[in-house]
Amino acid sequence: MQRRGRPWARHLYSTALYLLSPLIWQRVWREQALTNPRRERLGLLPRRSAVEPGIWLHCASVGEVLAARPLIEALLARYPEHRLIVTTMTATGAERVLALSQALRESATPDAADGPLDHHFVPLDFPGATRRFIDRLNPALAIFFETELWPNLLAACHQQGIPTAVVNGRLSPRAYRGYRRLRPLMQDALSHVDWLAAKSAADAERYRSLGMAQVAIDVVGSLKYDLTPTAGTEALSRQLSLRLGSRPVWAAGSTHPGEEELLLQAHARLRQHYPSALLILVPRHPQRFDAVAALCQERGLAMARRSRDELPDARTAVYLGDTMGELLSLYGAADLAFVGGSLVPIGGHNLLEPAAMGVPVLTGPELANFEDVAETLREAAALVEVPDSEALAEALVALFIDEAERHRLAEAGQAVMAANRGALGRTMSGLSALLGE
Repeated sequence: MQRRGRPWARHLYSTALYLLSPLIWQRVWREQALTNPRRERLGLLPRRSAVEPGIWLHCASVGEVLAARPLIEALLARYPEHRLIVTTMTATGAERVLALSQALRESATPDAADGPLDHHFVPLDFPGATRRFIDRLNPALAIFFETELWPNLLAACHQQGIPTAVVNGRLSPRAYRGYRRLRPLMQDALSHVDWLAAKSAADAERYRSLGMAQVAIDVVGSLKYDLTPTAGTEALSRQLSLRLGSRPVWAAGSTHPGEEELLLQAHARLRQHYPSALLILVPRHPQRFDAVAALCQERGLAMARRSRDELPDARTAVYLGDTMGELLSLYGAADLAFVGGSLVPIGGHNLLEPAAMGVPVLTGPELANFEDVAETLREAAALVEVPDSEALAEALVALFIDEAERHRLAEAGQAVMAANRGALGRTMSGLSALLGE
């Protein structure tokens, strides 16, 4: 069907970007990363040979890279003749891609281990930068993960005749309200999307109301349910569990500023009942590892750091998971897992990561980013929700007392994962069609 773009809205948007460019470049100039991103922010990549076909996947940051792992592995296995290029907006996302690339090389899956996985920073959404980027990357397919809708980047793909897809497409009510204020611009951006794989019917309806053609939308489910721990992840989890021994162990992953204090308060209350209890604490962002370590020291807590290969002993209260790419293994080494970003107004993180490792899932009340997953877990009685630090401590004590309930929660979580798998296969079918298969 004929696309109904709104180029005037995109032109106004581009004008606003140019007016704001001094502020934008001031922020870019301060960026710290494993590689210098400034040239790539301008779309300046090495030119690729036409005989090197590539598939491009864009993820915003760490969370999206983690959620996209099943898709990345499937693309590498299905299309070994293609380079797979993953772009991110943030330096922490870049670090996660590099860690994933290393893990894939060490994976027991030959196809994934041999597949080429490259990283670049996505360009700023200026028309010239996006055109240069697309011209030099020249992918056979462009895939945008979740809510990454950049009007000029999508337009550049369309102008070059590159098929585009949005996968694991979600629009929270909050994000939708923001996009709705910019509906002409969003309608223009979505007019350049060839296929949208929505997580749910509600997400699909929000995209449709922003201007996405109904014929181009399929509801395929969430890729997060297709998360399957690798053999290496499970082996490391077992190894860590053996080293930690039979003491009560709980993990708190993807934590944020202000949240660690609350978690340490809950841990102190837990240790009044279980003096040997250990907290595996995994901050969301690597640049905060040292600050969280200092916080533990200020509290007088005996601590071991994973990055230094330190092993907890009988006195250790906190095991700091200050490494990249090991969150699933650290969850799996625990008896209980709390998912961070939920005791502070962040909106939560992936509740299915502990469930995939067979560990009971606890969360705080802030779940705006994962409300659909939370509801699915609630319906299966596979989620423990607490309003604050004190209630978290009470829940931990109760669950360490009740081994049968811990087992029930773990089994219920894994049953939810099994019942909702399949989005990966449906997504791969849609992407294969865009590649002309």
